Amino acid sequence: MSTHPPSLIFESEAQAFKSGLRDALGAPAAVLFAGMLGFGALGHSIGLSFWVTTASSLLMYALPGQVVFAEMIATGATAFVIGLAAALTAARFLPMTLTVLPQIPAERRDAKLYLWVHTLSMTSWAIAMRDFPKMDPLHRRAYFCGLGLVCWGVSAPATAIGYQLAGTVPLPITLALVFLNPLFFLLTFAEVRPPANRVAIFLGAFLGPLTYLVSRDYSLLATGLIGGTIAYLFIRIRDARGRP
Repeated sequence: MSTHPPSLIFESEAQAFKSGLRDALGAPAAVLFAGMLGFGALGHSIGLSFWVTTASSLLMYALPGQVVFAEMIATGATAFVIGLAAALTAARFLPMTLTVLPQIPAERRDAKLYLWVHTLSMTSWAIAMRDFPKMDPLHRRAYFCGLGLVCWGVSAPATAIGYQLAGTVPLPITLALVFLNPLFFLLTFAEVRPPANRVAIFLGAFLGPLTYLVSRDYSLLATGLIGGTIAYLFIRIRDARGRP
């Protein structure tokens, strides 16, 4: 954690919460809106009902898991298999939560966090990891709540609009909207310096197309497992040799 004086200074938790709201209303909410817009159109195109498609954004709030959920329903998979597949795609939330929570002081952790954690997304996590070191730890929870609330709040309306607009937007554009969220995540971390992150991103870009040619169903899982493991081993070996 950074030892530098905070550069984001708030006079109260209310001010930090409002700052989180304002920050989310820019690119983060716009990107999530576009991604959920694309998912709504996708849900319509594969035959899901309006209510199931929209409710998935409100209750699941995890675009990769929602895409898997929708596609497996369309293929007639059993409820157990659908639940298992969606749960596996959501496994990334465990390390995300474990990296955010320690940055919130113990006195700011209470039962309400079980509700607020639902607003955690790839977008809000990336911004929190970037900006938390810049602010007083006592204001981090309030800031995150404002940030996460807006991002979660736009997901269901965007999905509903996308569902209603389905058929008016070409399929390639619909798919491009779905992938805007990962692109925003990547750009948010463009300034991150740890070599492991750079190695993992490079390997993901290189291995993704190759594993897709081998197995479309398991390409994402294989790319993450192989690329992440190589990046981890690279850093361990480098540190063991005492290189800077």
